[in-house]
Amino acid sequence: MTLEIIEIEGKTFVPADQLPIPEWNSVLSERPQPILTLKDDDLFLLTDTLGNIGGSVGEDRSAGMGLFCKDTRFLSRLELQIEGRSPILLSSTADKGFILSVLCTNPHIDDRIKAESIGIKRELVLNGGLFEEIEISNYSTSAVTFELSLSFDADFIDLFEVRGFSREKRGRLLRLLPPQEEETKSWEEEFAEGVEETEKVDYEADFSPNPPPPAELILAYQGLDGALLEARIQFAHHQPDFFKGNTAIWQLHLESHETQTLGYRLQMLNNGRSASTVSAPSTLAQAKAAELMEEQTWRQQVTRIRSDKNTFNQIIERAEQDIYLLRQSFGKGKALSAGVPWFSTLFGRDSIIAASQVLMLDPQIARETLYILAHYQGKTDDEWRDEQPGKILHEIRFGEMARCQEIPHTPYYGTVDATPLWLMLYAEYFAWTADYETLENLWDNALAAMGWIDRNMKRTGYLSYFRKSSRGLDNQGWKDSGDCIVNRRGQLAHGDISLCEVQAYVYAAKVRLAQIARMKKRIDLADRWEEEARDLRVRFNRDFWMEDQDFCALALDGEGKPVDSITSNPGHCLNLGIFTPEKAYSVAERLRAPDMFNGWGIRTLSSLSPAYNPMGYHTGSVWPHDNAITAMGLRSLGLIDQALELAQGILDMTKRQPYHRPPELFCGFNRTDDNDPVQYPVACTPQAWATGSVFQLLHMMVNLVPDVPSNTLRIIDPALPETINYLSLQNLRVGPTLLDLEFERSGSTTACRVSKKRGNLRVIIEA
Repeated sequence: MTLEIIEIEGKTFVPADQLPIPEWNSVLSERPQPILTLKDDDLFLLTDTLGNIGGSVGEDRSAGMGLFCKDTRFLSRLELQIEGRSPILLSSTADKGFILSVLCTNPHIDDRIKAESIGIKRELVLNGGLFEEIEISNYSTSAVTFELSLSFDADFIDLFEVRGFSREKRGRLLRLLPPQEEETKSWEEEFAEGVEETEKVDYEADFSPNPPPPAELILAYQGLDGALLEARIQFAHHQPDFFKGNTAIWQLHLESHETQTLGYRLQMLNNGRSASTVSAPSTLAQAKAAELMEEQTWRQQVTRIRSDKNTFNQIIERAEQDIYLLRQSFGKGKALSAGVPWFSTLFGRDSIIAASQVLMLDPQIARETLYILAHYQGKTDDEWRDEQPGKILHEIRFGEMARCQEIPHTPYYGTVDATPLWLMLYAEYFAWTADYETLENLWDNALAAMGWIDRNMKRTGYLSYFRKSSRGLDNQGWKDSGDCIVNRRGQLAHGDISLCEVQAYVYAAKVRLAQIARMKKRIDLADRWEEEARDLRVRFNRDFWMEDQDFCALALDGEGKPVDSITSNPGHCLNLGIFTPEKAYSVAERLRAPDMFNGWGIRTLSSLSPAYNPMGYHTGSVWPHDNAITAMGLRSLGLIDQALELAQGILDMTKRQPYHRPPELFCGFNRTDDNDPVQYPVACTPQAWATGSVFQLLHMMVNLVPDVPSNTLRIIDPALPETINYLSLQNLRVGPTLLDLEFERSGSTTACRVSKKRGNLRVIIEA
């Protein structure tokens, strides 16, 4: 057998499938639950509670754990074992978000080592790469000798494959050949002989009796696009004594109460350059210090929000931490990635809504989100990507499937609502900051976005969607699963779909942009947009209203007929002014009926619908962001008690979650006195607009209305729920002014006072 030899960067590789490489232990340990998550910029890591990733031998490669960078899995197995057996877990935490700490111990090993006499402490850190240090301590009264092993593997599969997409072809996995000794057969001859005699010749015997361990372990893959991807693992503190395949093995001897430290750094490379935007430092200590310093710098610049209740503070602190973690680099700026693991990238809708939710925390996120999305704004007509001039993207991906045009996410523009939402954020950010430079820099982008909206609306009179890309989404609103746009009989709607909330977004965009146009002396645009908004409002209240149900239709279908199911979507319209007052109050009341409100929150679909499924992604589940938006709408109608009740349900749910972290969604089963909210099995956590909901609900309570161009902040009838007596906002940035605000509840009244002000902003408190 002749092996194919591949020379890359002075290193010699062969295709992995041509080598007889043994595994140290082919039986993976049973995976503890739940999965732990780390995130750092464009990296994320999913492990079990031991810090292990099981996924190479005897394991379906679609299992979701691993180390991912820009939509590629660079590590699919990380298995720590002692004498070929899994350690026993004592405790583990990923509380910090970019650090994972594990304490474990040994099982009983023959008659040599008693159970629970060896202490094993693992610490994993993400910062431009993966770092791990392992401290092994002997707590027995005598010396012990044993083997400790770490098994690595990398399948380099695309995140879309992990999610279940199939591919006809893949690139090829590569394995690095050891350095060649002088006066020996060629490596090609040695490997050929080894392949022919795999049943009787062991891997080391093909080369030398005791091959020296390599300076680093390199796992590699050459993609269909020719890109060379590498996971380079460099060991620290104590080099492995030898390797079996991709398993590093240490033969350890520890005296009584002696501790030894092992470690490694894993770098991810794409054609010889760092695959991550962040450059990896040299050591774990440096990586941890860099992360902690960056987080501290960010925290000093954002609003600090605290209450008099410890549990509520834990929710707020977790939300602050997760917003920091979800910040991800795209070019020179950072926007919030949508969620870990499946949506750890830039999304139009998700990133915009989350940026709007956290304006009270950090307006800089909104600014950079606007610029990044403007950079990718549609420039041409491209059906494969559902792109049109002026349109804001839905999602961008960087993995092999995108690079090879197997999916249209380069970027993909199949979203109907991101464009009006971008315009809403553009106006909202200006109201918070009076950032005239950004207003001017992005004005042409705003005109292009409005131009796309107007061209689209000519077809049906409403902003609608219809899939053009063969690999695009059938549904292109925030409920984008394939089974969710149904009528009252549970039947799917067809044709051009005009969602109710999208028309409200368009209405709000035109009203808000008209105000900016008038300020810019573009009276022609201001008059036109105001007239179009008035016309849209009249038609919307006529065409979307279902008289027999006294409620708003989910959508209009391709024939202009109402999609007449009872859903949460009209809740998004409440805060935007498109409903007449009587219709708005009717929607608000209906959303709180038992078939919609389950005690934790409002369901996406009525439990009376034939299509209702409490475990359905958009057909009966409950989404925190959906409820936070509705709570803002209830507050805008003066329904403060109802808004606080809804907020309390979401906060009660969050208290019961791991790390007090709200999930992307949860199941729609009814709340009872003796049950917890039922988790949705594959919900993202952390997730941007779920995390942002914490700040949106806080905003609803304190009811800040900024108008920095007029040098004014109004605080209108603030109201804390009965579970909170005191709330403070420190370092609140409203334009160039920094404020410290304090809210205190007494009975049914909440008072506000300005405890500190640095700037000349006029603060008006209205009871």
